[in-house]
Amino acid sequence: MIFRKALSIGALAVCCFVVLAVGPVWAAPEIVLKFAGQTPADHPCTALMEEMVAEVAEKSNGRIELKLYPNNQLGDYTLVYEELIRGTIEMSCTSIPSQFDPRLELIYVNGFVRGYDDVRRAFSPDGWLFRKMDELNRNLGVKLLGFYNEGMIGTGTTKPVNDPLNPKVDKGVIVRVPNMDVYKLSSEAMGYRPITMPWADTYQGIQTGVCDGANGFPVASAYTMLRDVLKHWYMTNYSVECFNYMMSAKVWDNLKPEDQKIIQEAANHAAAKSIEQAKASDERYMQMMRDYGIEVHTYTQEELTPLAEACATTWGKLEKNMTKELMDEFRKNMAPGK
Repeated sequence: MIFRKALSIGALAVCCFVVLAVGPVWAAPEIVLKFAGQTPADHPCTALMEEMVAEVAEKSNGRIELKLYPNNQLGDYTLVYEELIRGTIEMSCTSIPSQFDPRLELIYVNGFVRGYDDVRRAFSPDGWLFRKMDELNRNLGVKLLGFYNEGMIGTGTTKPVNDPLNPKVDKGVIVRVPNMDVYKLSSEAMGYRPITMPWADTYQGIQTGVCDGANGFPVASAYTMLRDVLKHWYMTNYSVECFNYMMSAKVWDNLKPEDQKIIQEAANHAAAKSIEQAKASDERYMQMMRDYGIEVHTYTQEELTPLAEACATTWGKLEKNMTKELMDEFRKNMAPGK
């Protein structure tokens, strides 16, 4: 009897140890939401998505499970957005395609953020940009939850750029840009010669000399994906790389208010943390570039003002697809100093 009692106590102790080691054990979830991402498993964005998964599970006592699918496992961001509209994918942290509504390029407009103080103001969850992007997405059946800021944008090249701070000087390089007017126009305004190609072809395009580099992407992506073909990095901070935490509006509207609150709070926490991580990430990856042999060019915010102002001169040209009404509203609320 004493032996059996000791054995029972020992078994209980082992069970307690296991629970403490692996965390809380919940019943099967009542709600399972597919959570699509476009970044690799070891990317900081994916890590924040994992934190959201854990926060939602904890606050819902396991009733809600966000099932994570990073690295485009459920398709690229265009396909994922279509599935969000249909409700067949419930959540994502991805880019927003503009073919459904050209005004969605609003999130990518260049020249209105020039440093991380601007980023914190512009991408606030109670700011104009969030409200407007939520409105535009809602019109298509998608609920915006928050922004993931990866880092400030610059330019990577295989050769030195002519007078990099003077937008009136031809930079003497052909650079790949995303196939969006916001990037093509800004690139030209800063003195570059832009061409568009799929991101997947950019490495080979630089390697074979089709282009001399790329802009419209942050330093972390430059290092992790293009470091073998780049010789120079110009940290010009004329925009910020931004993904979006989103949910199918069909799914969101069917959730209980308390469950909406849990998911929204998790997105708010991840969005705020992404800005602080982005600033540190920029510095870390620039140092890694230097260590790798890439020449890194950095500047003060004052030195970069002419480039930002050159980007801002393109805002009027965006009215053709994004409407004058929207761009007037953008200028009123988002121009530097507002």
